[in-house]
Amino acid sequence: MAQGKRIEFRVAENQGKSRLDKILAEMIPSSSRSFLQKLIRDHRVSVDGVPCDVPRRLLTIGEKVQVLLPEEADTTPSAENFAFPILFEDEVMLVINKPSGVVVHPGAGTHEGTVVNALLGRYPDMATRFDCSDSRPGIVHRLDKETSGVLVIAKTPEAQFKLSRSFAERETSKTYLAILCGIPAKASQEITTLIGRHPVNRKKMAVVERNGKTAVSRYRLLGSAEIGGRNFSLAEVAIATGRTHQIRVHMAHLGFPVLGDALYGGNKTHLDGIDRQMLHAWKLVIPHPLTGEEMKFTAPIPEDMAKAVKTIAGEKADYFC
Repeated sequence: MAQGKRIEFRVAENQGKSRLDKILAEMIPSSSRSFLQKLIRDHRVSVDGVPCDVPRRLLTIGEKVQVLLPEEADTTPSAENFAFPILFEDEVMLVINKPSGVVVHPGAGTHEGTVVNALLGRYPDMATRFDCSDSRPGIVHRLDKETSGVLVIAKTPEAQFKLSRSFAERETSKTYLAILCGIPAKASQEITTLIGRHPVNRKKMAVVERNGKTAVSRYRLLGSAEIGGRNFSLAEVAIATGRTHQIRVHMAHLGFPVLGDALYGGNKTHLDGIDRQMLHAWKLVIPHPLTGEEMKFTAPIPEDMAKAVKTIAGEKADYFC
Protein backbone atom coordinates (compact mmCIF):
# COMPACT_ATOMS: atom_id res chain seq x y z
CA MET A 1 0.00 0.00 0.00
CA ALA A 2 1.29 3.44 -0.88
CA GLN A 3 1.88 6.06 1.76
CA GLY A 4 -1.15 8.20 2.55
CA LYS A 5 -2.61 10.33 5.32
CA ARG A 6 -1.26 10.00 8.86
CA ILE A 7 -3.55 10.04 11.90
CA GLU A 8 -2.20 10.56 15.42
CA PHE A 9 -3.87 10.52 18.83
CA ARG A 10 -3.14 9.73 22.45
CA VAL A 11 -4.99 7.05 24.39
CA ALA A 12 -7.68 8.73 26.49
CA GLU A 13 -8.40 7.89 30.13
CA ASN A 14 -11.49 5.82 29.29
CA GLN A 15 -9.54 3.86 26.63
CA GLY A 16 -6.79 2.51 28.90
CA LYS A 17 -6.34 -1.29 28.90
CA SER A 18 -8.30 -1.56 25.64
CA ARG A 19 -7.16 -3.47 22.57
CA LEU A 20 -5.40 -1.55 19.82
CA ASP A 21 -7.80 -2.68 17.09
CA LYS A 22 -10.85 -1.72 19.17
CA ILE A 23 -9.51 1.77 19.89
CA LEU A 24 -8.71 2.27 16.21
CA ALA A 25 -12.30 1.26 15.37
CA GLU A 26 -13.53 3.98 17.78
CA MET A 27 -11.17 6.65 16.48
CA ILE A 28 -11.47 5.79 12.77
CA PRO A 29 -15.07 4.58 12.33
CA SER A 30 -14.84 5.24 8.59
CA SER A 31 -12.94 1.94 8.30
CA SER A 32 -13.98 -1.60 9.14
CA ARG A 33 -12.37 -3.56 11.99
CA SER A 34 -10.89 -6.09 9.52
CA PHE A 35 -9.37 -3.28 7.44
CA LEU A 36 -7.78 -1.73 10.54
CA GLN A 37 -6.44 -5.09 11.70
CA LYS A 38 -4.79 -5.49 8.31
CA LEU A 39 -3.14 -2.07 8.72
CA ILE A 40 -1.75 -3.23 12.05
CA ARG A 41 -0.39 -6.49 10.62
CA ASP A 42 1.12 -4.53 7.70
CA HIS A 43 3.17 -2.48 10.23
CA ARG A 44 1.30 0.73 9.41
CA VAL A 45 0.46 1.42 13.06
CA SER A 46 2.96 2.43 15.74
CA VAL A 47 2.65 3.02 19.48
CA ASP A 48 4.99 5.62 20.97
CA GLY A 49 7.04 5.43 17.79
CA VAL A 50 7.43 1.65 17.78
CA PRO A 51 5.65 -0.31 15.01
CA CYS A 52 3.06 -2.74 16.36
CA ASP A 53 1.65 -5.70 14.43
CA VAL A 54 -0.52 -7.18 17.21
CA PRO A 55 -4.20 -6.12 16.93
CA ARG A 56 -4.92 -7.38 20.48
CA ARG A 57 -2.15 -5.32 22.10
CA LEU A 58 -3.48 -3.56 25.21
CA LEU A 59 -2.85 0.18 25.28
CA THR A 60 -2.03 2.42 28.24
CA ILE A 61 -3.42 5.88 28.96
CA GLY A 62 -1.27 8.56 27.35
CA GLU A 63 0.41 6.35 24.74
CA LYS A 64 0.69 7.98 21.32
CA VAL A 65 -0.79 6.01 18.42
CA GLN A 66 0.16 6.77 14.82
CA VAL A 67 -1.69 5.29 11.84
CA LEU A 68 -0.48 5.54 8.26
CA LEU A 69 -3.46 5.17 5.96
CA PRO A 70 -3.21 4.08 2.30
CA GLU A 71 -3.85 6.55 -0.47
CA GLU A 72 -7.06 5.06 -1.82
CA ALA A 73 -10.18 3.56 -0.33
CA ASP A 74 -10.63 -0.19 -0.69
CA THR A 75 -14.25 0.14 -1.80
CA THR A 76 -16.51 2.86 -3.12
CA PRO A 77 -20.24 2.36 -2.44
CA SER A 78 -22.68 3.34 -5.17
CA ALA A 79 -24.39 6.75 -5.07
CA GLU A 80 -28.15 6.80 -4.45
CA ASN A 81 -30.90 9.36 -3.89
CA PHE A 82 -30.81 11.19 -0.56
CA ALA A 83 -34.21 11.33 1.13
CA PHE A 84 -33.55 11.79 4.85
CA PRO A 85 -34.89 14.61 7.06
CA ILE A 86 -32.08 17.08 7.76
CA LEU A 87 -31.87 18.49 11.28
CA PHE A 88 -28.73 20.61 10.73
CA GLU A 89 -26.07 21.22 8.11
CA ASP A 90 -23.03 23.44 7.70
CA GLU A 91 -19.77 23.16 5.77
CA VAL A 92 -18.28 20.37 7.91
CA MET A 93 -21.16 18.36 9.37
CA LEU A 94 -24.62 17.05 8.62
CA VAL A 95 -27.23 15.84 11.13
CA ILE A 96 -30.15 13.71 9.97
CA ASN A 97 -33.16 11.98 11.50
CA LYS A 98 -32.42 8.43 10.37
CA PRO A 99 -35.56 6.41 9.59
CA SER A 100 -35.93 2.91 10.98
CA GLY A 101 -35.10 0.11 8.57
CA VAL A 102 -32.06 1.90 7.15
CA VAL A 103 -28.51 0.58 7.66
CA VAL A 104 -25.88 3.24 8.34
CA HIS A 105 -23.08 1.89 6.12
CA PRO A 106 -22.49 -0.99 3.68
CA GLY A 107 -21.33 -4.25 5.19
CA ALA A 108 -21.67 -7.99 4.83
CA GLY A 109 -24.82 -8.66 2.83
CA THR A 110 -25.80 -4.97 2.60
CA HIS A 111 -24.38 -2.92 -0.27
CA GLU A 112 -27.26 -0.63 -1.19
CA GLY A 113 -29.87 1.53 0.51
CA THR A 114 -27.59 2.69 3.33
CA VAL A 115 -26.98 6.18 4.69
CA VAL A 116 -23.54 6.13 3.04
CA ASN A 117 -25.05 5.38 -0.37
CA ALA A 118 -27.36 8.37 0.07
CA LEU A 119 -24.48 10.60 1.20
CA LEU A 120 -22.56 9.80 -1.98
CA GLY A 121 -25.65 10.73 -3.97
CA ARG A 122 -25.93 14.08 -2.18
CA TYR A 123 -22.19 14.84 -2.23
CA PRO A 124 -20.68 13.29 -5.40
CA ASP A 125 -17.12 14.24 -4.39
CA MET A 126 -17.36 12.60 -0.96
CA ALA A 127 -15.70 9.34 -2.04
CA THR A 128 -12.57 11.17 -3.21
CA ARG A 129 -12.64 13.71 -0.34
CA PHE A 130 -12.12 10.89 2.17
CA ASP A 131 -8.85 9.35 1.00
CA CYS A 132 -9.27 6.18 3.04
CA SER A 133 -12.97 5.90 3.64
CA ASP A 134 -13.24 2.13 3.01
CA SER A 135 -17.06 1.84 2.93
CA ARG A 136 -17.86 4.44 5.59
CA PRO A 137 -17.01 8.00 4.49
CA GLY A 138 -18.28 10.55 7.00
CA ILE A 139 -19.58 8.04 9.53
CA VAL A 140 -18.65 8.83 13.15
CA HIS A 141 -21.20 6.74 15.09
CA ARG A 142 -23.92 4.21 14.36
CA LEU A 143 -27.54 3.39 15.05
CA ASP A 144 -29.00 -0.09 14.68
CA LYS A 145 -30.91 -0.69 11.46
CA GLU A 146 -34.30 -0.59 13.22
CA THR A 147 -33.44 2.32 15.52
CA SER A 148 -34.49 5.76 14.28
CA GLY A 149 -33.21 9.18 15.29
CA VAL A 150 -30.31 11.61 15.43
CA LEU A 151 -27.29 10.63 13.34
CA VAL A 152 -24.28 12.94 12.97
CA ILE A 153 -22.18 12.76 9.81
CA ALA A 154 -18.89 14.45 8.99
CA LYS A 155 -18.43 16.15 5.63
CA THR A 156 -14.63 16.38 5.81
CA PRO A 157 -11.93 13.95 7.02
CA GLU A 158 -10.82 16.46 9.67
CA ALA A 159 -14.36 16.79 11.03
CA GLN A 160 -14.74 13.02 10.98
CA PHE A 161 -11.67 12.56 13.14
CA LYS A 162 -12.70 15.25 15.64
CA LEU A 163 -16.30 14.06 15.90
CA SER A 164 -15.13 10.46 16.31
CA ARG A 165 -12.81 11.56 19.09
CA SER A 166 -15.69 13.33 20.83
CA PHE A 167 -17.63 10.06 20.89
CA ALA A 168 -14.61 8.00 21.93
CA GLU A 169 -13.71 10.39 24.76
CA ARG A 170 -17.33 10.66 25.95
CA GLU A 171 -17.70 14.35 25.23
CA THR A 172 -21.20 13.69 23.93
CA SER A 173 -24.59 13.28 25.60
CA LYS A 174 -26.96 10.71 24.07
CA THR A 175 -30.61 10.31 25.09
CA TYR A 176 -33.05 7.80 23.65
CA LEU A 177 -36.77 7.18 23.96
CA ALA A 178 -37.80 3.56 24.41
CA ILE A 179 -41.14 1.84 24.79
CA LEU A 180 -40.67 -0.99 27.27
CA CYS A 181 -42.66 -4.16 27.82
CA GLY A 182 -43.83 -3.94 31.42
CA ILE A 183 -43.43 -1.22 34.05
CA PRO A 184 -40.22 -1.12 36.12
CA ALA A 185 -40.77 -0.77 39.86
CA LYS A 186 -38.24 2.04 40.06
CA ALA A 187 -39.11 5.35 38.41
CA SER A 188 -35.45 5.88 37.58
CA GLN A 189 -32.32 3.77 37.82
CA GLU A 190 -28.69 3.64 36.72
CA ILE A 191 -27.50 0.35 35.29
CA THR A 192 -23.76 -0.39 35.23
CA THR A 193 -22.60 -3.76 33.90
CA LEU A 194 -20.09 -5.35 31.58
CA ILE A 195 -21.42 -6.03 28.08
CA GLY A 196 -19.76 -8.54 25.78
CA ARG A 197 -20.53 -11.02 23.03
CA HIS A 198 -23.18 -13.59 23.98
CA PRO A 199 -21.43 -16.89 24.79
CA VAL A 200 -23.80 -18.96 22.60
CA ASN A 201 -25.53 -16.66 20.08
CA ARG A 202 -22.76 -14.66 18.42
CA LYS A 203 -25.31 -12.29 16.86
CA LYS A 204 -26.26 -11.05 20.33
CA MET A 205 -24.57 -9.08 23.06
CA ALA A 206 -25.11 -9.90 26.73
CA VAL A 207 -24.42 -8.77 30.28
CA VAL A 208 -21.28 -10.72 31.25
CA GLU A 209 -19.15 -11.13 34.35
CA ARG A 210 -15.82 -10.89 32.55
CA ASN A 211 -14.32 -10.20 29.10
CA GLY A 212 -16.75 -7.34 28.50
CA LYS A 213 -16.76 -3.56 28.36
CA THR A 214 -18.24 -1.33 31.06
CA ALA A 215 -21.66 -0.04 30.00
CA VAL A 216 -23.62 2.65 31.86
CA SER A 217 -27.27 3.48 31.15
CA ARG A 218 -29.73 5.64 33.11
CA TYR A 219 -33.45 5.41 32.54
CA ARG A 220 -36.33 7.59 33.75
CA LEU A 221 -39.96 6.59 33.34
CA LEU A 222 -42.14 9.13 31.54
CA GLY A 223 -45.46 7.31 31.54
CA SER A 224 -47.18 3.94 31.42
CA ALA A 225 -50.38 2.45 30.05
CA GLU A 226 -52.22 -0.76 29.33
CA ILE A 227 -52.49 -1.72 25.67
CA GLY A 228 -54.38 -4.86 24.68
CA GLY A 229 -54.40 -6.13 28.25
CA ARG A 230 -50.65 -5.70 28.69
CA ASN A 231 -48.60 -3.05 30.48
CA PHE A 232 -46.10 -0.85 28.66
CA SER A 233 -44.00 2.13 29.70
CA LEU A 234 -42.21 4.99 28.01
CA ALA A 235 -38.68 5.64 29.23
CA GLU A 236 -36.03 8.24 28.59
CA VAL A 237 -32.68 6.44 28.51
CA ALA A 238 -29.37 8.28 28.64
CA ILE A 239 -26.21 6.32 27.89
CA ALA A 240 -22.77 7.27 29.19
CA THR A 241 -21.12 4.61 27.01
CA GLY A 242 -21.84 3.43 23.49
CA ARG A 243 -21.69 -0.36 23.55
CA THR A 244 -23.33 -2.41 20.81
CA HIS A 245 -27.08 -2.87 21.53
CA GLN A 246 -26.48 -1.32 24.97
CA ILE A 247 -30.02 -0.10 25.76
CA ARG A 248 -31.62 -3.24 24.36
CA VAL A 249 -29.33 -5.48 26.42
CA HIS A 250 -29.68 -3.47 29.63
CA MET A 251 -33.46 -3.19 29.57
CA ALA A 252 -33.88 -6.88 28.71
CA HIS A 253 -31.47 -7.70 31.55
CA LEU A 254 -33.79 -5.84 33.94
CA GLY A 255 -36.77 -7.78 32.62
CA PHE A 256 -38.31 -4.96 30.56
CA PRO A 257 -37.20 -5.46 26.95
CA VAL A 258 -37.85 -2.88 24.26
CA LEU A 259 -41.19 -3.37 22.51
CA GLY A 260 -40.65 -5.12 19.16
CA ASP A 261 -37.14 -6.34 20.04
CA ALA A 262 -37.55 -10.09 19.56
CA LEU A 263 -33.78 -10.66 19.57
CA TYR A 264 -33.53 -9.76 23.26
CA GLY A 265 -37.11 -10.18 24.46
CA GLY A 266 -38.55 -13.02 22.41
CA ASN A 267 -42.35 -13.34 22.15
CA LYS A 268 -42.78 -10.99 25.11
CA THR A 269 -42.01 -8.07 22.82
CA HIS A 270 -44.62 -8.88 20.16
CA LEU A 271 -47.59 -6.57 19.69
CA ASP A 272 -49.88 -6.46 16.66
CA GLY A 273 -49.01 -3.54 14.41
CA ILE A 274 -45.42 -3.25 15.71
CA ASP A 275 -42.80 -4.53 13.28
CA ARG A 276 -39.57 -3.08 14.68
CA GLN A 277 -37.95 -2.25 18.00
CA MET A 278 -39.47 0.90 19.53
CA LEU A 279 -36.18 2.69 20.17
CA HIS A 280 -35.47 6.24 19.00
CA ALA A 281 -32.27 8.29 19.31
CA TRP A 282 -34.07 11.38 20.58
CA LYS A 283 -31.40 13.87 21.60
CA LEU A 284 -27.69 14.34 21.04
CA VAL A 285 -25.31 16.97 22.41
CA ILE A 286 -21.85 17.16 20.85
CA PRO A 287 -19.11 19.82 20.48
CA HIS A 288 -18.83 21.32 17.01
CA PRO A 289 -15.72 19.88 15.29
CA LEU A 290 -14.38 23.32 14.33
CA THR A 291 -15.49 25.73 17.05
CA GLY A 292 -16.01 23.43 20.02
CA GLU A 293 -19.42 25.04 20.57
CA GLU A 294 -21.95 22.75 22.27
CA MET A 295 -24.45 21.66 19.63
CA LYS A 296 -27.85 20.21 20.64
CA PHE A 297 -30.04 18.20 18.29
CA THR A 298 -33.50 16.66 18.76
CA ALA A 299 -35.15 14.25 16.31
CA PRO A 300 -38.98 14.11 16.12
CA ILE A 301 -40.44 10.68 16.79
CA PRO A 302 -41.47 8.74 13.67
CA GLU A 303 -45.17 8.03 13.13
CA ASP A 304 -45.00 4.31 13.90
CA MET A 305 -43.70 5.08 17.38
CA ALA A 306 -45.70 8.25 18.00
CA LYS A 307 -49.06 6.45 18.17
CA ALA A 308 -47.90 4.20 21.03
CA VAL A 309 -46.15 7.11 22.76
CA LYS A 310 -49.38 9.13 22.76
CA THR A 311 -51.23 6.24 24.37
CA ILE A 312 -48.59 5.81 27.07
CA ALA A 313 -47.54 9.40 27.78
CA GLY A 314 -50.99 11.00 27.63
CA GLU A 315 -50.79 14.79 27.86
CA LYS A 316 -47.00 14.67 27.80
CA ALA A 317 -46.99 13.09 24.34
CA ASP A 318 -46.93 16.41 22.47
CA TYR A 319 -43.58 17.17 24.11
CA PHE A 320 -42.03 14.08 22.52
CA CYS A 321 -43.89 14.01 19.24
